[in-house]
Amino acid sequence: MTSYAAAGVDIDAGERAVELMKSKVARSRRPEVVDDASGFAGLFDASALLGYRRPLLTTSTDGVGTKVMLAQALDKHDTIGIDLVGMVVDDLVVCGAEPLFMTDYIACGKVVPERIAEIVGGVAEGCRLAGCALIGGETAEHPGAMGAGEYDLAGAATGVVEADRMLGRDRVREGDVVLALASSGVHSNGYSLVRHIIKLAGLSLEAELAELGRTLGEELLEPTRIYSLDCLELARSIDVHAYAHITGGGLEGNLSRSLPPALDALLDRSSWTPPAVFEVLAGHGKVAQADMDRTFNLGVGMAAIVPADAVDPALALLKERGLPAWVLGEIVPGTGRARYR
Repeated sequence: MTSYAAAGVDIDAGERAVELMKSKVARSRRPEVVDDASGFAGLFDASALLGYRRPLLTTSTDGVGTKVMLAQALDKHDTIGIDLVGMVVDDLVVCGAEPLFMTDYIACGKVVPERIAEIVGGVAEGCRLAGCALIGGETAEHPGAMGAGEYDLAGAATGVVEADRMLGRDRVREGDVVLALASSGVHSNGYSLVRHIIKLAGLSLEAELAELGRTLGEELLEPTRIYSLDCLELARSIDVHAYAHITGGGLEGNLSRSLPPALDALLDRSSWTPPAVFEVLAGHGKVAQADMDRTFNLGVGMAAIVPADAVDPALALLKERGLPAWVLGEIVPGTGRARYR
C-alpha cells in the first residue's frame, strides 16, 4: 500500500503553512477585499471602480529569478516575497495605475510550513508597502522535480488607471527632465551573472566586505524597493509624463520604452555614484561597463520624466517621502532611445 505522503506530498504540512501565513496576509488587506469562506478564489469589490469615468484594468506578472537561490543558500526567506511584489507592481505603476490586488504561486520540493509562511509573509509585507491586497495564492509541492530545500515563486497583480490619466511616451516632450529614483541595491535582476561572479571569484556570501559594511549575502538579499505609492503620489501632485521601471536591460533598455520615436533621453553618468555593490561585482567579475549597463539598475530603480518646471517640486516631494532622487538627464531630439552624453 502506498499514499500521497509516500510519494512526497504532505497535505498536512500544506494546511499548517496556510494557518501560519493567515495573520501575515491579513496585514495587506484593503477595504474592497471580500471574504470567501471556501478559499478557492480571492474576491475584490469592483464597485470601487464606479468613481472612475473610464477605468482601464492593468495586469502584470513576474518572478524574482535566481535570487531565490541565494535566499535558499543563506536560509533567509522573509524578504524574497518583497522582491516579488516590487517586480510586479512597479511595472503596473509605470502607466500610472494603482495596484489593487495580487496573487502568488510558490512551487517547492517539500512544504516546510514555517519557510512557506516566511515567504508569503514577505509577499504580504510587499503588498502592504505597495498599497495593494494579497487576496490569494497557491503552494505546490513538487517532489522529484525540485530538491527538498528548493522553491520558486511568481505572482500577478491587477491595477486600475483612469484612461485620460494614463502615463506614457505620448506625453513626453522635448525639454522634459529625467529624474532618477534610487534603487535599494541590485533588486531582482542579473542574479545569474551575480552567481557566476561569486563562483568565478570564489567569493563567500558570509564574507564581510569593507566596501559594503556588511556581508555580501546581506547586501545581495536587500529587498527590491517598492515605488508604487511614491510614484502615485508624485503623479497626483505634479504633471508626470512617464515612468520607466529599471529592471533587466538597465537604464538604456528600459527608459527607451517610455520615449516617443523622435526623442531621446540624454543621461548624465556623472550625476550619481552607483552603490558600492556594483563596483564589487564589476571588479571581482571583470565585467565590462557595457555589460554592467545592460544587466543591472546601477542604483536607479525607477525613472520619472517630468516638465522642467516640475523638477523642484518633484524632488522636494520625493525627499519628504524619504526617497533619494536627482536629475539624471533631459529629453532631446533623437530616435527614441536613452543614451549617455
